[in-house]
Amino acid sequence: MKRLLADIFYIFKGLKEIRRIRPWLLSLIMVRAVFEAVAPFIPIYMSGLIINGIAQGKSYLPLIEYAAAAITSNLLVVLFIGWLSRFIQIGQEQFNHKYEMVLSQKMMEMDYASVENPETHRLRAKINENQMMNGGMLRLLRAFKELVKCLFAIVFSVALTLSLFTQNGDNGLSGSYGFVTEPIVPYILGACILANVIISMYANTTITRKMHQMINEITPFNRISNYFLNQYLFTYHAGKDIRIYHQKDLIVSESMALYNDADAAFQKMSKNRIKYSGITTISTVMLTTLIYLFVGLKAMAGLFGVGSIIRYVGSINEFTHAFTGFMNQLATLRANNESMKMYFDFFAVPSHLYQGSLPVEKRALCDDGDNEYEIEFRNVSFQYPSTEQYTLRDVSLKLKIGGRLAVVGMNGSGKTTFIKLLCRLYDPTDGEILLNGINIKKYDLEQYMSIFAVVFQDFKLFSFSLGQNVAAKVDYDKAKVESCLAEAGFGERYNEMSDETETCLYKDFDEKGVEISGGEAQKIALARALYKDAPIMILDEPTAALDPIAEFEMYTKFNELVGNKTAIYISHRLSSCRFCDHIAVFHEGRLIQRGSHDDLVSDKSGKYHELWQAQAQYYA
Repeated sequence: MKRLLADIFYIFKGLKEIRRIRPWLLSLIMVRAVFEAVAPFIPIYMSGLIINGIAQGKSYLPLIEYAAAAITSNLLVVLFIGWLSRFIQIGQEQFNHKYEMVLSQKMMEMDYASVENPETHRLRAKINENQMMNGGMLRLLRAFKELVKCLFAIVFSVALTLSLFTQNGDNGLSGSYGFVTEPIVPYILGACILANVIISMYANTTITRKMHQMINEITPFNRISNYFLNQYLFTYHAGKDIRIYHQKDLIVSESMALYNDADAAFQKMSKNRIKYSGITTISTVMLTTLIYLFVGLKAMAGLFGVGSIIRYVGSINEFTHAFTGFMNQLATLRANNESMKMYFDFFAVPSHLYQGSLPVEKRALCDDGDNEYEIEFRNVSFQYPSTEQYTLRDVSLKLKIGGRLAVVGMNGSGKTTFIKLLCRLYDPTDGEILLNGINIKKYDLEQYMSIFAVVFQDFKLFSFSLGQNVAAKVDYDKAKVESCLAEAGFGERYNEMSDETETCLYKDFDEKGVEISGGEAQKIALARALYKDAPIMILDEPTAALDPIAEFEMYTKFNELVGNKTAIYISHRLSSCRFCDHIAVFHEGRLIQRGSHDDLVSDKSGKYHELWQAQAQYYA
């Protein structure tokens, strides 16, 4: 019972979510389902009237009126269903699009800690796999229409057949057919119908449960097939590797091994469906035979005319199909609730970042501004969720506006984590970070993030126009985009683009899209940071993909690029540190040295000197 209530809860919760995403869609589907349910009963009912009229010797005029009413009603219902289906199709397409947008928006709004959590990605991947199998919210949307249709078909069929069970005629009826008027007969037939329903429920529930179990077995096949077909083979970026490393045999071999496993699961699924469908079919045939016998004997006993036979038999057949369909859909939805739960679990991923409310003071960057931004790390330690090891330990330092700080250290020393904490992508495990003496948690999160312009090492550009990539918005200042591109060293390449800022990057959406190199992409990312014009600029390996000449040019005009902004610079190339006022050296999660390049390199026992000498030998 508890499981049943939970299943009903998720079904209604899912319908509420569909209504939220596309408010009028369920109403239209319900209206169409009602008319689809009534459509078969129009010819059933009208045919009974016509045949009874013929049997009773009525004139042709009322019979023609019956026929005209039947044809007209049926035509109007069909036309209305077709007209309504057009709007429903549009609504379903809009729903599919908004459904994807809702999922994507949740991913963009959740804490970055959740975004980096593998569990979140696994949950999102399962939702995608359910969508590929037409499960989850999409299955609920389709099943809703069938449920409503079957429910109203049951109501209409019961209304048309109720008199069959209550009409017993003269109790003095005798002869071979007299027993059909006995009060117990309808109860026996009702018990047979109930038995058929139970058998159908059991068979369909079992089929659906086993089907979902087997779907879980073939999920790896779907996941890897989707990766190869949609994310690897069909992206032109993979073409070079496939040919150079002869990956064809590897891909085919892996795909076929998975396909064989999936094929065995499909065969097992087919056998189960045949087995349990056969049980349902035998039960339904036996019930139908009893119904025909019951109706026929009552007609032969003279309780109703021959036309009523058509009405009763047709209505009972519709009832049987509708009730079986209704139970099938319920069984499907109960099995589908596992997918529904994943959807709601995804949206239930909590936000742990404290949302402050203090506004970030707008500090002028011009000469007459007070330039009083000050950031302080005070005894900050941090460990990532689900790990026991600290990535940063007891880090304390201060940085004022206008300063140039280089952050250096070996891989895994905590440099990138330091930046994530500064940008408040994570909060410290211990200690606090202060902006102008106030814990950054107390500031409005969006306003706080607005003071940073960051070029991450793993930055992303999108297959949008060049101008939109730089401005990070649909509408942009073209002149400002061009200025930032020129400052970032992209001017020469930009002059070759005939569509200027409207040039699409890559060819994913535009066949005229421009392919750019890694170094060019890094310059565009730098231009994006310049366009934001934030008071604090953070550059994470900004020259990693640049050629030596471009790197030298960037270092030469580094101060010009940054202007009077604060700059935090992460790099493995220690030669770049000469352009910075201060250098912070991280090692094994601790801040172990801080000072100018000359001071640190002269300390022969320090880590910075060791790193410098390790690199200097290659430049000597």
